[in-house]
Amino acid sequence: MKFGRQLQISLFPEWVYHYLAYDKLKAELKTRLRENNGRWTEEDESAFAEMLEKELDKVYSFQTVKTGEIMRRISFSQQQVKEIIESQDAQNEEYTALEVELQHIIADVHDLAKFTRLNYTGFLKIIKKHDKLTKWVLRPIFMVRLNSKPFYKENYDTLIVKLSALYDTVRTRGKAHMGDSAAGGSQQAFVRQTTKYWVHPDNITELKLIILKHLPVLVFNPNKEFTPADSAITSIYFDNEDFELYMGRLEKSEGAEALRLRWYGGMEQQQIFVERKTHREDWTGEKSVKARFPIKEKYVNAFLRGEYTMAATVEKMKAEGKKSPKEVEEFEQLSSECQYGILTKNYAPVLRTFYNRTAFQLPGDARVRISLDTELTMVREDNFDGKPRSGDNWRRMDIGIDWPFSQVADEDICRFPYAVLEVKLQTQHGQEPPEWVRDLVNSHLVESVPKFSKFIHGVSTLMEDRVSLFPFWYHQMDIDIRKPPNKNISIARPDPSGYSTPATTTQSDDDHHDMRISSADDIESYQRGGDHGQDDEEYNWEDEEEHENPLEPSMNWIQNSSEHSREGSDESRPLLGNKQRPMVMRSKNSLMSPFKPGADTLRYLFRRRSHNSNVDSDEPQTTYLITPPGRKIATLVRVEPKVFFANERTFLSWLQFTVMLGGLSLGLLNFGDKISRVSAGLFTFVALAFMVYAMVTYHWRSQKIRRREMGPYDDRIGPTALCFVLLAAVVTNFFLRWDYEKKHKGKV
Repeated sequence: MKFGRQLQISLFPEWVYHYLAYDKLKAELKTRLRENNGRWTEEDESAFAEMLEKELDKVYSFQTVKTGEIMRRISFSQQQVKEIIESQDAQNEEYTALEVELQHIIADVHDLAKFTRLNYTGFLKIIKKHDKLTKWVLRPIFMVRLNSKPFYKENYDTLIVKLSALYDTVRTRGKAHMGDSAAGGSQQAFVRQTTKYWVHPDNITELKLIILKHLPVLVFNPNKEFTPADSAITSIYFDNEDFELYMGRLEKSEGAEALRLRWYGGMEQQQIFVERKTHREDWTGEKSVKARFPIKEKYVNAFLRGEYTMAATVEKMKAEGKKSPKEVEEFEQLSSECQYGILTKNYAPVLRTFYNRTAFQLPGDARVRISLDTELTMVREDNFDGKPRSGDNWRRMDIGIDWPFSQVADEDICRFPYAVLEVKLQTQHGQEPPEWVRDLVNSHLVESVPKFSKFIHGVSTLMEDRVSLFPFWYHQMDIDIRKPPNKNISIARPDPSGYSTPATTTQSDDDHHDMRISSADDIESYQRGGDHGQDDEEYNWEDEEEHENPLEPSMNWIQNSSEHSREGSDESRPLLGNKQRPMVMRSKNSLMSPFKPGADTLRYLFRRRSHNSNVDSDEPQTTYLITPPGRKIATLVRVEPKVFFANERTFLSWLQFTVMLGGLSLGLLNFGDKISRVSAGLFTFVALAFMVYAMVTYHWRSQKIRRREMGPYDDRIGPTALCFVLLAAVVTNFFLRWDYEKKHKGKV
């Protein structure tokens, strides 16, 4: 679909005159070129730049005014809520009217975010078209003007936090939640069931607005005005040069650990948390656990060198008596074990992850907790290649929370293109999660990525030459995860008739399939701190005249070439190394975009071979991901003790058959005649041969299971060979007996 058409069907009708006049600018380009016989003069350039500047002023002014208007409406609503609560005789109708007004404000925030994305996309596309048609390079100059009026950098987090608190108060009719908003922050160990999803930048604001209607934004200090630093979370992950922790977490080995140092806010934060995550397999009957303890920043380096221990803190805890003896003992044990592992296994800082987290949770109620991590960035912290990134310090000091960290070299940073949604549930056995949560995770807004790990992705992306096993989700990095809109979950604007109407005009499913539009957030996630001179092709911008292939919904499943890998769901299988086995991916009428050399993700290490490349074909198309020599892709498969027991049972079944056959042979040998002894020899050979075969097959399967290889594990040769050999032995015995009777008795 042409972008001009997409803009027309996506804009909010009441704001139609405030959008970028994309079609007018495009017509101006073509008209001037046609009148000048394809030449572009300095006069044309000045006139077009002036038109572009006016459009930028129009969009920026409207976005600024509308944001201010929304803030004033929120402030007025806050005052109304305060007056209603203080009056102590509030009627339900008053709260209902306020709730309707807040729903209008939420819809306006949603439409304003969409307004921002569409206009930013339009500016980038018209500039690209200008540079291509006129051969005059306007992009670097205009990007300077765009950065002076950065309407596209508004993330609306401040609005969302205020809206969340206000909407929650109105929803509960002014009744305060029972519990501590910081519940969980002081826990040393906690267990949760967590599922993870990717969220496209186009859907981030809409997703936040939908969630806040059910859960408020979790604010640890409600008396403090929200600032961007309040949502910043930074972690330093540790590992050694053998990447033991990385491999353990990727293979999901029983007892695999992750060790990190984490702090909340800016670099001035003095309280650092040492955290250890331990993976437990389900068959053990235990749950994976995250445990942590605090330490002052000034003691971190000494703690890592073994020069400082937590003994003084332990004694202080005992003297104060605020913690139980068990909690003090667990604290002491955890700190000692973490320090011992660092010293004995040579763990050192390897990777930094940074993101801004928006958490949604009822204060003091951890049954449903949803967190959304945006601006996710991974940065190398190691000194393994001789480059002193962090030096002798436990973290590098050249970056803080100044995303997108333009000062970091491209080879040391990975800016993840999606937000990461984590849904954490604590429900009783057999209890279903809330219906709105089920609708949310099944909607078009999210893409399920089981067991996604920031640490694993960062290491495998930035240090691909040092690891040989990579996570399974790399196949999704080249696939657009956007899906057709789901009408069951969306931002609706209250209607006077009593029905809710969509916040904006939405396109049909067919239009969505044909649409290919990138957002401001999508672009910005790859920018290198104001380096706007990069080619648009890096971001996959396409002129509408050139665009022919439809954009289909994302591919939601992987099919391994082995038929046996189809059994069970993705979440029921552990990570296995898939050595030189192609990953088969199917997507109807959708060709995956070609690899782009030089991009900052590992997925370009893998070659692809595509079949049935006819775009117009109705049959599913298959693309094989083939790893380079020595590289493996991890796949979700589960290995439990019963798998080993099943292998043993199969071996014992074969052994039972061979013992029975051997017993038959001994009977024929001891009590039969000459022909029987020949048959006994044949059956003895068959029994011994297949006894050896069963033992070899048993050990072969055990090794593959132990190495967590993909398979296949079925045995098509053994049973077939056994049938043929037994048939041959029986037929041989029959003919020998027939010939013997014929010679000695003259009859059969």
